[in-house]
Amino acid sequence: MRRHLNEPTARGVANAVSRAIRDGSLDIGAKLPPIRTVARELQLSPTTVSAGWSLLARSGAIRTDGRRGTTVAETRPDSVRYQRAMERQLSFRLDLSTGTPDPELLPDLSQSLKDLTTAGTPSSYLDEPVLPALVEVLRSDWPYVAEEFAIVDGAMDALDLIIRSHLRFGDRIVVEHPTFPLLLDLLEVSGAEVIGVPVDEEGMRPSALRAALKQTCSAIILQPRAQNPTGASLTQDRARELAGIIAPTEAVVIEDDSAGSISTAAPISLGRWLPDQVLHIRSFSKSHGPDLRLAAVSGSAELLGPINARRQLGQGWSSRLLQRILLGLLTVPDAVAQVDHARQEYQRRREAVVQALAERGVHVDSSDGINIWVPVLDEAAAIVRLASQGIGVTPGTPFAVLPDQEGRIRVTVGLLADRHAEIAEQIALAARTGGWGAGR
Repeated sequence: MRRHLNEPTARGVANAVSRAIRDGSLDIGAKLPPIRTVARELQLSPTTVSAGWSLLARSGAIRTDGRRGTTVAETRPDSVRYQRAMERQLSFRLDLSTGTPDPELLPDLSQSLKDLTTAGTPSSYLDEPVLPALVEVLRSDWPYVAEEFAIVDGAMDALDLIIRSHLRFGDRIVVEHPTFPLLLDLLEVSGAEVIGVPVDEEGMRPSALRAALKQTCSAIILQPRAQNPTGASLTQDRARELAGIIAPTEAVVIEDDSAGSISTAAPISLGRWLPDQVLHIRSFSKSHGPDLRLAAVSGSAELLGPINARRQLGQGWSSRLLQRILLGLLTVPDAVAQVDHARQEYQRRREAVVQALAERGVHVDSSDGINIWVPVLDEAAAIVRLASQGIGVTPGTPFAVLPDQEGRIRVTVGLLADRHAEIAEQIALAARTGGWGAGR
């Protein structure tokens, strides 16, 4: 373990164990030496090694089992930031904090269900996990020529599988700033070192990404369309530039297209330039229904192989019955038209609120998808003021990766069918409300 130690700190010890696991010196299930033995070997105090063990245990990278000792384990996710973002203190008459689609804009299932008389029975538990007809439809609208596809139980399931299959404790992972809190929870519990790169209206800022990649990074995680929470969508020029920066590295690019078909931006992926480095996720939750629980993942056989192998140890595949329903929703003309209508309606609602805010002196940058990212003078004061009017919004702090984020709130305007000017007036007043520290 000594050759893996870069710094004589608790974090250094934890990273050393992670590197030993990554290069095969330590296997899953391997028993670790006693703390005092490791301390002698590394010439560190037992307290430092114990603190390193605590970091590993908190992340789930190791497991302590009394007299049986401590062994290398697999990580388990937690959701601290996500709970902070989503927790409900009050019941709102108008809850714009959920980040969920409008149920009225989801496609009708009746035509897709018409020919489904049974759930079906596979001829073997090793049958092909993805319906070939569904893959064919996905390819027709995919942003690059992908080698293989997998179907999983939603975008967060995909991210969890990728993180557990490809990342180790101590890996440096580049993410957008700001980004989805549950992703940060997953990375934190895996023991990753998270590096934030700011986004602007076109996606990740190239100069900041270039600076982040001066040190070795294992993965880059980004949202190509309707970035949550900012609403930014990658432009073709920006995607090409980011791909050029990443190309000399061995980092895996993980793209979370959670907005999917409700985004007004065209499908886009760095896989067009980096097909062997990209895992591209497209969720159908916002476009076709959160309870459908399906997302498609594309990538090379080398990248998807460990993910499929891990699934075989558990559920094996995502329900082919649900896949058949999704296939119908993607091909039945009425369902396709309903999703097209939903995309246009979300755009109308978003633009109406953004314009009304601009008329009241509140400027909202990038805007795609169902959320807007509103600058406020004081985050807590804005939330309290809106709550007093019966309006729920999401605090911006849990989305922050870097410490320099100004006050923000996320508002799910996709749920706002009407009263745009009236609600924008309340948001604008909240945006200008200062806390006690602001002298108001």
